[in-house]
Amino acid sequence: MKNKTLFKFFALMLLLSGLPLLSHASEMVNSGLAPAISDDQHYNRAIHIMAMLLVGFGFLMVFVRKYGRSALTATFLLVSISIPVYMLINSNTVGIHENDVRRLILSEFCGASLLIAAGAVLGRLKMQQYLLLGLLFVPCYMLNEWLVLNGGLGLVKAGGVVDTGGSIVIHAFGAIFGLGVALTMTTKQEFEKTIESDSVSDRYSMLGSMILWIFWPSFCAALVTPEQMPATVVNVILALCGSTITTYIVSVSLRKKVSIADIANAALAGGVAIGSACADATHSEAVVIGILAGALSTFGFAVIQSRQQKWMKLIDTCGVTNLHGLPGLMGGIAALPIVRGLDIRQQLLGIVVTIGVAFVSGMAVGKILPLMGRKTEAYEDAEEFLDAVE
Repeated sequence: MKNKTLFKFFALMLLLSGLPLLSHASEMVNSGLAPAISDDQHYNRAIHIMAMLLVGFGFLMVFVRKYGRSALTATFLLVSISIPVYMLINSNTVGIHENDVRRLILSEFCGASLLIAAGAVLGRLKMQQYLLLGLLFVPCYMLNEWLVLNGGLGLVKAGGVVDTGGSIVIHAFGAIFGLGVALTMTTKQEFEKTIESDSVSDRYSMLGSMILWIFWPSFCAALVTPEQMPATVVNVILALCGSTITTYIVSVSLRKKVSIADIANAALAGGVAIGSACADATHSEAVVIGILAGALSTFGFAVIQSRQQKWMKLIDTCGVTNLHGLPGLMGGIAALPIVRGLDIRQQLLGIVVTIGVAFVSGMAVGKILPLMGRKTEAYEDAEEFLDAVE
């Protein structure tokens, strides 16, 4: 009964969150106007992204059976520290002039990348270490954002990289940063411990995945022009449909039965991969990108992940390599034949810079976090939460 009540609550929340957009769309149709993007529109998208961060990412990460309370609390803390830190640095940076709601959206993008990074080491940090991770991650993320998107140090030409929905600077950066942290932090004891899930934790993880799926169009279309918005939204949905269907097919082909972990994660790969070209792709191209991303991500979870653990000697708890890293890089490359007038050299250079900054800064942070000690028992709530079951 408790589970049914919770699902009804989330269904009601999703319905209510869409009412402002429906109302605004009705006003536009009735007036026959197509106004410039407004603060109200930015606000609606910002709230959708916030639902993704807290509810979507939060519940996606509760698949670890005895770590649900910690996963949700860590999500809360990471979002709550990344947004004000990003906005504070942004507001004090020379040459940056953003309205408050737009800056909020940019800070939410940073929060999303941080949650991706945290997914690589989920279950192996103390709660205060998540806070330190957030404090250290935000400047690193903003450095890469400045270098790749704003022409910092002249490494990449300003505006030379097309990454509308953040395939490169949000998804790939967060995943590679997380791998850098995991590479320097994973202990032998953690490497040998099994990450357990059960039917309840898997169902809640699926709930988080579906919430992310629903709001992903708002994420990619958050800052596009009104003229680009309809095509962007449809492209993201089509890419997600492509990756979801392909995930099922490839999962059954490789494993002989459906893996719920594949469905909860790889089904979202289309949203990751379409990000760079979401405002420029045709609908057919969006479907193809989604199909390829779903196949790549599912193959990653089914085949690459176990080999990656042995080769790199690390644990990627949430499989961010396969959901965000590989599809994110694929999305950045997929933009090359799609976006007209794109400077191929600049796009590839932006990808290379992102990989370098993410991995080096992630490894550095991975050296700092253990200075606060280590979690005694990985993937357990009981060490830090009252009344948690051992």
